[in-house]
Amino acid sequence: MTTTRPRIRRLPLNAAAVITVVVCLFPVYWMATTAFKPGRDIQSDNPALLPRTWTLDHFRAAVDADGFGLFWRNSILVTLTAVLLSLLVALGAAFAVARMRWRGRRQFMLMVFIAQMAPWESLIIPVYIISRDTHMLDRLPTLTLVYFMMTLPFTIVVLRGFIGTIPPELEESAQVDGCTRLGAFRHVAFPLLAPGLMATSLFGYITAWNEFTYANFLIIKQQDNRTLPVWLSSFQNVFGTDWGATMAASTLFAVPALVVFLLLQRHVTSGFAAGAVKG
Repeated sequence: MTTTRPRIRRLPLNAAAVITVVVCLFPVYWMATTAFKPGRDIQSDNPALLPRTWTLDHFRAAVDADGFGLFWRNSILVTLTAVLLSLLVALGAAFAVARMRWRGRRQFMLMVFIAQMAPWESLIIPVYIISRDTHMLDRLPTLTLVYFMMTLPFTIVVLRGFIGTIPPELEESAQVDGCTRLGAFRHVAFPLLAPGLMATSLFGYITAWNEFTYANFLIIKQQDNRTLPVWLSSFQNVFGTDWGATMAASTLFAVPALVVFLLLQRHVTSGFAAGAVKG
């Protein structure tokens, strides 16, 4: 009797969890299965949950589309560069805020929180005007800097909280043994930051990899500089939308983010939890 009551009490929570998972995963499932359906089944009035016949024609159309390899290279280059820059700058800023005492530290963190809360969609026009006036439109470095600025505030906040959980006595002991302050941080504290670095890297990667609005507005003329989210819109023409190729391209586009998440998922929860301990 004592064991059945907690189970009964958890039933509504378990049911809510199952419903949430189904609602979130069903669009992904529908995207993946549609990519394998023939065109006649996609346009059918009675769509089936599973393909009646399986085909790879849509994936061939996506891979053979103009700029497939080039846009993959652009997305990978922009995403990895933005994430690495964000980690490098945020690591130094988080260390300065968590370990040092200097005038304006609280004001600095307040500005970081404001930047994190600001909707980036509202900054499209100012960023566009600045890029135009500085002749930086249609260039991948501009897009990289935008993604860097988008991911930097969150990375600073998480790493600052994560560094705050590491006892400073560990670094002080290393300094007593002859290490410099930088050497103590590099040899003692930095290895302990792995979960936080993994978590923030995943956030930055997904943010930069999926971003469409800025990529569409800042890369206007030079099609060779476009990224994969913009490439997905190329399957729509005056005759309509090739839904099969669009779903196949979307599936290929989602695979790298899924792989990265599966590789880093062990560190994500611990990284976010540790980063939220001290604020």
